[in-house]
Amino acid sequence: MSTSTTASVSTHILDTSIGRPAEGVAVHLSARSGRGAHDGQGGDWQALGGSATDADGRCKDLPALPEGTTQVRLDFAVEAYFERREKKQAETQQDAPAHRDSGATEVFFPEVAITFAVRAGEHYHVPLLLNPFGYSVYRGS
Repeated sequence: MSTSTTASVSTHILDTSIGRPAEGVAVHLSARSGRGAHDGQGGDWQALGGSATDADGRCKDLPALPEGTTQVRLDFAVEAYFERREKKQAETQQDAPAHRDSGATEVFFPEVAITFAVRAGEHYHVPLLLNPFGYSVYRGS
């Protein structure tokens, strides 16, 4: 939860290729203070910890941001999610007719790293819309 001196972050993931939340995706949170790496004024990234998405595709227990945080990075480990999904799908369809696409799902983006600026006192909800070949993010509410 944000306070007047800190910001807070939450996220969720929707797998748009199946129209369902992406469960079990590891999400790591890092933060830094300062103006930013591009101008030489930013601090080093500080790993704060992580979580995994629940059955609703939400991370409800991301660590709190330290006071003075100006930038946040969310790292989503999506390759392992797609591998598990593919394995589960193959097991479910073991006796079913073969897919039109035989073989494993390729994943173009094995991980997704999103970096964004934050201000103290604000909450930032950052949804990830995901499929094996693309993704989209936005500041939600």
